Amino acid sequence: MARGGEVGANGPKISAVQKVVAALTDSIATGVLDPGERVDEVRLAEQLGVSRTPVREALNQLVAQRILVAGEKRGVRVAQYSREELSQIFEVMYEIEVMCARMASQRLTLLSRSEIELAQAECVRAAESGDRIAYMHANEDLHHAIYRATGNEYMWELASEFRRRTGPFRAKKFATTEDLIASAKSHESLLRSIFSADSKVASDGMREHMAASFMQTLEAFKHK
Repeated sequence: MARGGEVGANGPKISAVQKVVAALTDSIATGVLDPGERVDEVRLAEQLGVSRTPVREALNQLVAQRILVAGEKRGVRVAQYSREELSQIFEVMYEIEVMCARMASQRLTLLSRSEIELAQAECVRAAESGDRIAYMHANEDLHHAIYRATGNEYMWELASEFRRRTGPFRAKKFATTEDLIASAKSHESLLRSIFSADSKVASDGMREHMAASFMQTLEAFKHK
């Protein structure tokens, strides 16, 4: 068995390193960890029930992906960007999301549509209950469902990487329950455009959605 791996009754499970990577990327994507926040190796190991070795390996992986950055005295922090850098990242993310919407509209299946609709239903539930963390998870699930609907694994991976990088910044725009409800409602027109099976309509719908998201994120970033 590989170092750090686990094996269960139903076959191999994820390794300890993969477990740490998954936990950290989720915390970053949903804004649980703030930009510039230091990652506590000891606390993370205790929370996940693993040794320090897989934690360090996971941190090295995320530093290589530029999701985390190495700081002074061997500390590791969540990547922090200037407004200009964030604008450049969003510029690329904008184009990728638009492409995903276009491809998804052309390749949508009954299964992929149902996954998108279930994720949106969870967004509405979390928004109405004012559960910010649950909403962030549901919002990530919704976009990942759209990525999967493209039928292209490489596109899914690329789009997911940019969502992880911008997660802590996007999370700042959800300060109140009203913000969550407005965001969930904005999904309605986006999904109608994707479900239209018209690639231009879908692209335009995602352009509008991402432009609004970017402006809201920059506004929240200004007041952080």
